[in-house]
Amino acid sequence: MPCSRLPFVLLGLYILEAVVLGIAPVDRKVWWAENLTAWIPIAVVCLLYWRKVRFSNTAYLLMWLFFTLHTIGGHFTFANVPMQTVTDLCAFQRNHYDRICHFLVGVFAYPAMEYFDRNNLIRGRTLMFILTVLGIFGFAAIFEIIEWIYAVVADPEAGIMFLGAQGDVWDAQKDMLADGLGAICFAGLYCWTNRNKNDSTRMARCESK
Repeated sequence: MPCSRLPFVLLGLYILEAVVLGIAPVDRKVWWAENLTAWIPIAVVCLLYWRKVRFSNTAYLLMWLFFTLHTIGGHFTFANVPMQTVTDLCAFQRNHYDRICHFLVGVFAYPAMEYFDRNNLIRGRTLMFILTVLGIFGFAAIFEIIEWIYAVVADPEAGIMFLGAQGDVWDAQKDMLADGLGAICFAGLYCWTNRNKNDSTRMARCESK
């Protein structure tokens, strides 16, 4: 895959955002907890790039979108991101910014399928789709467990802000559903944008027989 400057531009924009939003967050403990869940995967993506595991510009843009919105949530806490106009306009009972970010967790299905496809790790696009979506669902469950553990060990106020449940007893289940629906959408996006590649691969196999 040809080298592109876009990943470096996106990383620079993210670092700038993280520095600005690191100034006077609503709650410093929550800021640390939320941003670590972004910085660790960013470090992994950077390490993969250094190890010559590269993704498409589309994949990097999607991941950047998630990290950017996630970091905004870390500054304000997800329940308090200022989007009251949207909440009122849609007659929502709560601030759904966290659900938007959970849906965008599904963007990682796109680079995952790129990696599987490029290295022929999973035979068949359908099986790849199913396993990738299930993987995102599994990650979503693990993250909800992490949220629960943090809420238990942190002070009550920070724990509640980190959970962002806003009084919804089914918050964890709805968050996992949002993650999974996002994975289905972005895995589907990958399949659609790479449909011609799949056809050309199939034709090459036929011609080699």
